[in-house]
Amino acid sequence: MQIIIVGCGKVGSILAEVLSQEGHDISIIDTNDSVVEEISNNYDTLGVVGNGASYSVLKEAGIEKAHLLIAVTDSDELNLLCCLIARKAGNCRTIARVRNPIYSEEARFIKDTIGLSMIINPEYEAACEMTRLLRFPSAIDINLFNRGHVELLNFEVEQGSIIDGMQIKDMRSKLKCDVLVCTIERDEKVIIPNGDFKILENDIVSIIAPHKKAVEFFVKLGMIPNPVKNTMIIGGGKLSYYLSQQLLKYGISVKIVEKDRTRCEELTELLPKAMIINGDGTDKKLLKEEGLKDIESFASLTGIDEENILLSLYVRSKIKGKIITKVNRICFDEVIDSLNLGSIISPKYITSEYILQYVRAMNNSIGSNVETLYKIKKDKAEAIEFYVNEGSKLIGVPLEKLDLKDNLLICSINRNGKTITPMGQDHIEKGDYVIVVTANARLHDLSDILRR
Repeated sequence: MQIIIVGCGKVGSILAEVLSQEGHDISIIDTNDSVVEEISNNYDTLGVVGNGASYSVLKEAGIEKAHLLIAVTDSDELNLLCCLIARKAGNCRTIARVRNPIYSEEARFIKDTIGLSMIINPEYEAACEMTRLLRFPSAIDINLFNRGHVELLNFEVEQGSIIDGMQIKDMRSKLKCDVLVCTIERDEKVIIPNGDFKILENDIVSIIAPHKKAVEFFVKLGMIPNPVKNTMIIGGGKLSYYLSQQLLKYGISVKIVEKDRTRCEELTELLPKAMIINGDGTDKKLLKEEGLKDIESFASLTGIDEENILLSLYVRSKIKGKIITKVNRICFDEVIDSLNLGSIISPKYITSEYILQYVRAMNNSIGSNVETLYKIKKDKAEAIEFYVNEGSKLIGVPLEKLDLKDNLLICSINRNGKTITPMGQDHIEKGDYVIVVTANARLHDLSDILRR
């Protein structure tokens, strides 16, 4: 596909890199000529220096033949204007990043009026992910498939866990739980295990299951799956606002610590049920006075990565509750992963992932199309959800007779709203949603799971 990306910040550069690697023709637009030159050289894209809302600039970037325009500049208004002009000039699909809460409340009206294909709000989407984690604190992170009916959850095997030393093939009979283990991370390597694989303490295990079955599994493991009752949030930005709004709806009490007095007054009006503290969240005395030792969860959401990391490390030494750390500079992911920061959230990374999912869903093939794709441990493996079309050559063939590639696992089949944990005798039908986990290069079609 021919895709134009307006705005070459962190999100724009991630999209340019990944989409060019996946074989799309990419044009980038930015007002910073050095950034345009760098990205163009690195990822073999067409670079145009200028304002993405200008018709002449869009025309130079190829708007008349483009299939999709993605506007991810720092300005909501500019993003919306770029999409409006692109719709008129090229009649292509459009995606806009919109962060202002005022626009978010009117997202449906804006989307319908301008004809947007998608509006993405990084802070809101990050808040949704954090809310899922605080409602299911046993998990390190949670990814959703099939419109939320199936979950991929990562958790660490604790000392003394009943699955420490257990072979995967014995889990179903011993625990009486219908979940499927799809990956194991051990010593920085991601393994797609077979039934003989033995789980050990400190392994990071990924399971796929419907929410109810995942809860049953964590109960059997003695890992409490119940939501937290309270949380302390450091930083009062947009992300904190969205998160607090969602947590309060679920009856979770919220305490926000924010330096800026004016912002505290705004939050007091916006979130009357939350407790707003005007103070420095890095002040250990203040944290102690505000009851740090009694909280069940802690989220460090300031605008400074270093501050968030140090705060989380300090709080980790004081409480046993759930900890969430916001980190934007994902280029240091190997260093960050080595630290005990709890669940790490990056709004910019979440934004790029949502947009990539949409682009991949556009790229339909004869037999199937990609509905959802998640990277596992930064490209070491992928979990991909396919929708099965009528032309798929896998339809009706028992799974045990398929000649599957190595390092690949069919994890779940969703058929007419029912989730099937696949066995050898099961088969795929038209209209199924099939989830595959693989350590191979990205699969473009469900038939790519076969050796030949």
